[in-house]
Amino acid sequence: MAEMADDLSTPLGQETARRKRRYRLPFTGIQVLAVLLGLFLVVFVGFAIFNDNPLGGEPIAHVAIRQAAPAAEKPATSPSGASEHNAKPATRQAAAGEQKTVTIIDGSSGVRHDVVIAGDAPSNAEVDAAPAMMAGIDQRLLEKSRYGMIPVVSDGLKPFTVYAAEADRAKAAKMPVVAIVVGGLGVGAAKTTDAIMKLPAAVTLAFTPYGSDPAKLAERARAQRHEILLQIPMEPFDYPDNDPGPQTLLTTLGAEHNLDRLYWHLSRFQGYAGIANFMGGRFVVTDAVMQPIVREAAKRGLGYLDDGSAPRSVAPTLAASQAMPFAKADLSIDAVPTAMEIDRALAKLESLAKERGTAVGIASALPVSIERIGVWTKALESRGIMLVPLTTAMLKSKSG
Repeated sequence: MAEMADDLSTPLGQETARRKRRYRLPFTGIQVLAVLLGLFLVVFVGFAIFNDNPLGGEPIAHVAIRQAAPAAEKPATSPSGASEHNAKPATRQAAAGEQKTVTIIDGSSGVRHDVVIAGDAPSNAEVDAAPAMMAGIDQRLLEKSRYGMIPVVSDGLKPFTVYAAEADRAKAAKMPVVAIVVGGLGVGAAKTTDAIMKLPAAVTLAFTPYGSDPAKLAERARAQRHEILLQIPMEPFDYPDNDPGPQTLLTTLGAEHNLDRLYWHLSRFQGYAGIANFMGGRFVVTDAVMQPIVREAAKRGLGYLDDGSAPRSVAPTLAASQAMPFAKADLSIDAVPTAMEIDRALAKLESLAKERGTAVGIASALPVSIERIGVWTKALESRGIMLVPLTTAMLKSKSG
């Protein structure tokens, strides 16, 4: 009864509040959730602080880096800058003495090729360790640079004459001759090996300075009696959208800087009789930047091949002023890479040789190109035309 009296005497609403206070849990659902979130944040922050990860969750791109051997050459590269077909390299900077991967992307097909090139050399030090020397290299024709050995004239000998492939020049002087240069080699061991092994020895092979081991492939080409050239990457009109690769010679750089890049390219391998432009539509038409390059190559006893892609190239005039062995490609054999068009280009090359005595064609190492050139050369001499190395064609043009 007393409890009933209490209930009757309690003001309306107070009993309900008292009962709520009597049965309420220590935490509400919202408070429990807040506590759990707080604990999670404490654990996460602790993991971020004490976990040994300096990148702190940043996106990571894994690139294959191989430590160079202690006695290996340490050439330098830069991310500035692979065929004229819209190839763009993606590079990662490497420390001195390391090697870095360059991913060359063919803009027309999207095909990616990963190649490894050497990392940057110390900027203020000569490179003391010499690379493994290629067979058949005349030591007298080498000069030390901070990137490695580069060609030089010595004792009256020039790389152009010493490394020219053997040919019957007396016979070549009496009949029309054709020289064919297959370029873009060194990147892609399979296609390079096909060119070396399947093409006649009289076909000249031109190597880019890239690839995991261009010296090994160049040495193999020379062992098969091919004459070789070094292709120097030069600035095209659509640079940097179309980027030849690391250490590209640029119109925006001074002569000293471009020459330093030239030395890097020259040191990549040895045994070449001359150099050729690799792309370079803008560079080869600019006299101020081309002149130091041609002069330096001539001083080092090299010949020069202009690939013929730039009609206003100043290379012919500059080479003539240096009395430098020179040739300009008359046509691209596989500009249209079909068997029919390649056969048509080769027939045109024959006609030019008969008209002028000498003709030069340039091609890439496409399977169809190698196959059609191989077939064409088998019956070439029966048609009164001689296939010769590029140096033989250069010397014949000069004497003519």
